[in-house]
Amino acid sequence: MGDTADGEIIEHHVEEEMEKDCPGVVAASDREGGTQSSHRLLAYSDALISIIATVMILPVAHTKMGHDEELRESVQLLLSTKVAVYLMTFLIVTVAWAAHIRLFQVIVRIDDCLALLNLACMMLITFLPYTFSLMAAFPENVLGVLLFCGCVMVMGVIQAAIVLYAFGRPFLLNERIQISENQTYYKHHILKVIMRVPIMCLFASAFSFIFFPLSYVLLAVVIFLPYISQSLKWCRSKVIGERHVFPRLPSCDPSLLEGPVQESPDSMLLYTYLPDEPLSKDRVEAFSDGVYAIVATLLILDICEDNVPDPVAVREQFGGSLTAALRVYGPEYLAYFGSFATVGLLWFVHHSLFLHVTRTTRLMGLLNTFSLAFVGGLPLAYQLTHEFPPDSRNELEAIQISCVIIFFAGTFQLAIWVVALHSEREALHPYVRYGGREHVFMLAKLSLYPCVALGTFFLTCVLSRFSAPIFHLMEITVPFAFLVLRLLVRVGLALLRLLFCPDGPDLRGPGREEDDEATVPFNTLVT
Repeated sequence: MGDTADGEIIEHHVEEEMEKDCPGVVAASDREGGTQSSHRLLAYSDALISIIATVMILPVAHTKMGHDEELRESVQLLLSTKVAVYLMTFLIVTVAWAAHIRLFQVIVRIDDCLALLNLACMMLITFLPYTFSLMAAFPENVLGVLLFCGCVMVMGVIQAAIVLYAFGRPFLLNERIQISENQTYYKHHILKVIMRVPIMCLFASAFSFIFFPLSYVLLAVVIFLPYISQSLKWCRSKVIGERHVFPRLPSCDPSLLEGPVQESPDSMLLYTYLPDEPLSKDRVEAFSDGVYAIVATLLILDICEDNVPDPVAVREQFGGSLTAALRVYGPEYLAYFGSFATVGLLWFVHHSLFLHVTRTTRLMGLLNTFSLAFVGGLPLAYQLTHEFPPDSRNELEAIQISCVIIFFAGTFQLAIWVVALHSEREALHPYVRYGGREHVFMLAKLSLYPCVALGTFFLTCVLSRFSAPIFHLMEITVPFAFLVLRLLVRVGLALLRLLFCPDGPDLRGPGREEDDEATVPFNTLVT
C-alpha cells in the first residue's frame, strides 16, 4: 500500500511539473481514461524488430562448406545470394524500425486500439524478410515483389490509421503538438510522408507486370531516395551558405500561441530525412542492446547443436571417456569464447559511446545500423574460424573475413563519435568534447578494435602460417587491453608531452582536474 501511495504521489508531482511548464497541456490520465504510457509497447517493438533483423544471419552462418571446397568461391556465391539477402533485409527492417520511431515520437501515449494496430504493424514487419528471401531466390518471379509491396502498402495504411486515430484524440500526442494550433498541418504532413511509400510500392507492383526490372528500381527508390534527396539538399545549403530554418514545435510560451505558425514541410522538426533530425536515444540503445544480446545468444546455439557428442560414439571411440570426447571440440570452444568476448566488448564500447552522447540524429542512427549489421555477421565469423583444417588456405581466408567483420563493426562505431563531434555542443557531454579530459580516452577506446583487427589482418597476410594463433591471441589480449587502456593512454600522453614539449607547463595546472570533477560531477552529467 505504501509503495502504491508513493507511486501516485510521484506521478502527481510529475503531472504538476508538466502543467507548470506547459499550462495548456492537461495530463492524459485526467482527460481520458484507458490510456497508458507507450514505454512497454516500444520496448516490445524494439525487441521484436532487433530479433527479426538479426536472425537472418542464421541461413548464412549454417551454410555447410566442404573442406576441399575453395572458400573464396563459396564466399562469392554467398555474397551473391545469402549475404546480400541478409544485408538488404537488415537494412529494410531497420528502415521500418526508423519509421516506427518517427511515428511514436509524435504519439507518446497509447490505448488498446493503438496497441492492437501496432501489433498488426509488427506482424507485417516480421514478415518482410520472408518476402525479400523469395525475391532473392526467384528474381524473375513476380510473386515475391507483389508480396513485398503488399506488406509495405498494408503497413502504410495501418500507420496512416494510427495517425488519424491519434490526432482524433490529441491527448495521445506529444505535449508540444497538443498545444499547437497547427495540428491539422502536422497531421497532413505526416500522412503525406507515410503514404509516399505505399504509393511507390503500388506503382512498383503495377510495373512488375509490364517491365519487371523497373519494379526493383522503384523499390530501391522507396528505401534510398528520401535520404539521398534530403542529404543533397542539406549539403547544398551548407555549400551555398543558405541557412536551413527549423521552426520548432510551439513552446509553452503563451505569447507564441496567439495565431497559427507559418511552417513548411521541409523545416518541420519531426518527419524529415535530414541527417541531423533528432532520433530517440533510448530506442536506439534498446534496439542495439537487442541485436548484441541476440548475436551473443546465437553463438551458443551452434555449441549446443553440433558439439554434444553421441553417447554411442563416446563408448565405442573413446572408451566411455567424456573428457576425451570433448577434447576433440577444443577449437570450437576457443572460437566460441573468443567470439563472445568480441561481441561483449563491442557492446561495451557502444555502451561507453552512448553514455556520453546526449542527442542522437538520423545520420548517427544510420551509422549505428551499419555497425550492427556487421555485428550480426559475427556468428558467421565464429562458424568459419573453426570450420576448416588447421594451416589450410581456407582457414586463413576465414580468419581474414572475421578480421574484416570486426574492423567494420568498430569503424562505424568510431564514425558515430566523429559525427557527434561535428555538433559536439548539442550531441556530447563536455568530458568527451575536444579538450575534455575524457576525449583522448574515448578516442582510444573506440579505435582499439579497428586498429587491432586491421593489424591482425596484415599480420595473417605476412605470417600466414601462424594465422590461427595470431587471431586467437588477438581475441585473448584485447579484453586485457581494455582493462589497462586508461593507464596506457596516460603513459602515451606523458611520453608525447616529454618528446614534443619537455619544458612546456601543464596547461591544466595543479589540482585543476580535481576542481573540474568537483564542479561538475560525472554522474550528474550522465543522468
